[in-house]
Amino acid sequence: MSDEDEFLSTSHGHEDQWISLADLMTGLMMIFLLLAIAFMLKVEEKNFKTKQVAVLYDQVRLELYSELMREFGKDLPVWGAEITQDLIFRFKDPEVLFNTGKDELKPKFQSIMSDFFPRYVRIVTDPKWGSSITEVRIEGHTSSQWGPNTPPEEAYFKNMELSQSRTRSTLRYVLEEPPVSQQVPWLKKHMTANGLSSSHPILGADGNEDPIRSQRVEFRIKTDAEGWIATILETLKK
Repeated sequence: MSDEDEFLSTSHGHEDQWISLADLMTGLMMIFLLLAIAFMLKVEEKNFKTKQVAVLYDQVRLELYSELMREFGKDLPVWGAEITQDLIFRFKDPEVLFNTGKDELKPKFQSIMSDFFPRYVRIVTDPKWGSSITEVRIEGHTSSQWGPNTPPEEAYFKNMELSQSRTRSTLRYVLEEPPVSQQVPWLKKHMTANGLSSSHPILGADGNEDPIRSQRVEFRIKTDAEGWIATILETLKK
């Protein structure tokens, strides 16, 4: 074999090796590209679902808020109450609610509950919400104070016991209202009483606790959309 033939044979062998390596790299690049596309599609699908749930939650929240305002807007200043866009119905005048250190509803608060609760139940149990409403929470809040010379930790636990007792008293009172007797099975399944002591104080303009405004009773609506959003966001972290 001449030198020229040997050179051509060797060159042809190297060319075959380079072609095989190029094919391998092209194949790997295609695999990586397909994996990247699949990952992007999966992320996009999750983002789309998150947006869908967020839109659903916002729609339900706004519709509930509007309906509550239509029903109770005129009563709020009379009752010393307010409704937030987070679906919290807040009774915020402690002079109306309970005597200091006691858990029995004052006569005026009983009268308010007798007017408020049947109308409230009619809204939250409306079939149009389907299974959107998962919980209606009665939350009791106190200030951080408990008499003179009471250490903060002891005051916290005393107020915890008091707030829990107050929410149970409120729950018992509203469930015994005759106009809601037919909704009691639904209410027993969805309503809870939660005493929160001074863990969520209302702050004044100076950033310090406002002990008067911190004493309040709240009815809070929870929806299933919140749970879906939390689940999807948790999935996105993985």
